Amino acid sequence: MSATLSEATPVSFVRHPIRLTLNGQLRELQVLPWTTLLDLLREQLDLVGTKKGCDHGQCGACTVLRDGKRINACLTLAVMCDGAQLTTVEGLADGDRLHPMQQAFIKHDAFQCGYCTPGQLCSAVALAHEGRAQTREQISELMSGNLCRCGAYNNIRDAIEEALPLCRQPEQGGDQ
Repeated sequence: MSATLSEATPVSFVRHPIRLTLNGQLRELQVLPWTTLLDLLREQLDLVGTKKGCDHGQCGACTVLRDGKRINACLTLAVMCDGAQLTTVEGLADGDRLHPMQQAFIKHDAFQCGYCTPGQLCSAVALAHEGRAQTREQISELMSGNLCRCGAYNNIRDAIEEALPLCRQPEQGGDQ
């Protein structure tokens, strides 16, 4: 007795449907269970702004925003993002109008080779929304998951420090 294709196909090769909002656009996708968000973005959706650095979650080059919070796309399975709202560096600008953090990075020359810049930008935008960084030291500490091989840290800090007030989201509700 021979097995049918569905009986012979290992469960791990079954593609899983996911729905997510990516840079403001609803996407319905089929992904293999082991596909990382980073590989989905770069290889299947051709959003190559998010970089593959260490592939171990140590450098932050792959940082994107999931529901407004920063995550390492290399450590996140795509199936974990079902129902999520994702923002990559490509989604920060509003058409031709750059995000205030992008403008500040340009103004302060907060990049040299630029490889880490997309992850730095996404992380800095999330940092601004978190509202926890008030000083240069806090910016340094809270951005420590994003490494820059060129050593442009002073310029990155300058850019973030300038853009923080422009990027903060107003408090939702709160005690009166």
